[in-house]
Amino acid sequence: MEKNKAIVLVSGGLDSATTLAIARREGYACYALTFLYGQRHRRETDAARRVCESLGAVEQRVVEIDLAAFGGSALTDSRIDVPKDRDSLDRATDIPVTYVPARNTIFLSYALAWAEVLGAFDLFIGVNSTDYSGYPDCRAEFVAAYEAMANLATAAAVEGKGRYRIRAPIIEMTKAQIIRTGTRLGVDYALTHSCYDPDAQGRSCGRCDSCRLRLRGFAEAGLTDPVAYVPPDR
Repeated sequence: MEKNKAIVLVSGGLDSATTLAIARREGYACYALTFLYGQRHRRETDAARRVCESLGAVEQRVVEIDLAAFGGSALTDSRIDVPKDRDSLDRATDIPVTYVPARNTIFLSYALAWAEVLGAFDLFIGVNSTDYSGYPDCRAEFVAAYEAMANLATAAAVEGKGRYRIRAPIIEMTKAQIIRTGTRLGVDYALTHSCYDPDAQGRSCGRCDSCRLRLRGFAEAGLTDPVAYVPPDR
């Protein structure tokens, strides 16, 4: 019996790796989509390739787009420093400068285009609203709104061939719950990369929001993060 197809956005971080593992567990033939979008480094995309190979994606496509042409984020503009050692990581009242304008909207649009070509109706994205660092495009409201739009904007949906679902299976999990789930599903987190600002050797800084959320998640899960970090006295 042929498996249903799903598009899975895979960035190379632990959230998207866990999401890919969940989609695979649910029996989908997983088509992974990764972006080179003008981010500071390519560590993420290298990690995404390793994750896709490890978790058995049917195919991975790496699409290059240039969000750095617009800037507006510490992840796409080298003139903006990545924040380090922020006081609060939870439910930030201000959207941090690591937010990339419209990134998930753009990524899902590419995923939707590929899904329509493949005849897939499930799109998986590893957004998380429990400890999401203030990103507006990681909320359940965004996911629901995008799903509604997808079913208005595509020939496949309008012609009644199927209904698109934007799947966000980890959206309400804590980072510790995500890590425990992925560990049970065989995710090798040593293959992943989460740091916004790694050093020249590819080691994670340990001080940006993403590193700190990751480290806290592993600690709360009672596990050791297997990736390399810059020594704290550096």
